Amino acid sequence: MPRKQFDLIVFDWDGTLMDSTATIVSSIQAAARDLGLPVPDNRAASYVIGLGLQDAMEVVLPELDPRMYPRMVERYRHHYLSQDQELTLFEGAREMLEDLASQAYFLAVATGKSRVGLNRALDTVGLMSLFDATRCADETFSKPHPAMLQELTRELGQDMKRTVMIGDTTHDLQMAINAGASSIGVHYGAHPEQDLTALSPRFGANSIADLHAWLNDNA
Repeated sequence: MPRKQFDLIVFDWDGTLMDSTATIVSSIQAAARDLGLPVPDNRAASYVIGLGLQDAMEVVLPELDPRMYPRMVERYRHHYLSQDQELTLFEGAREMLEDLASQAYFLAVATGKSRVGLNRALDTVGLMSLFDATRCADETFSKPHPAMLQELTRELGQDMKRTVMIGDTTHDLQMAINAGASSIGVHYGAHPEQDLTALSPRFGANSIADLHAWLNDNA
């Protein structure tokens, strides 16, 4: 049976597959608190999820002396790494990924995490061998630049027009627009539903089960 729309399905990681939004937000806030800096509110801290770590700190605290950003990154990593082994995939995410893999879709990850961070997360949840390719923010341009999707499609020999990017932030959806790929927004992560809807994704999922059902019926 021929594919309906897509051959390559690319997932964001944090807030899309991994239930990590609250931990990232609290780690950003704790890092600022450690250094006696203004503590970003939940909305501001959530907004930068999906960006590369240095870019995220520059956006969340734009008035900061540039010499302080590396210290913010170090304190963020301290707080996040003390908790990341306790993080779990969203309910149903593993089953969805295994089902898609069994249907011979190409599966990939495009994330604002570092390579070390993504490999650590994949190893923790036992998904290291499931994805055909992955791209991280310290290997190329950060979202919403289209480079991650461009590099993934080239690596896997896929057509951008038959590629869909799935994510919980406007950075993910804007990257898809910039690359010429389709997108799906998930409403259970970092950015508000209305912000995602404004970027005209093919679908908006309220849960992993919702996403899985749509992919099975439409992808």
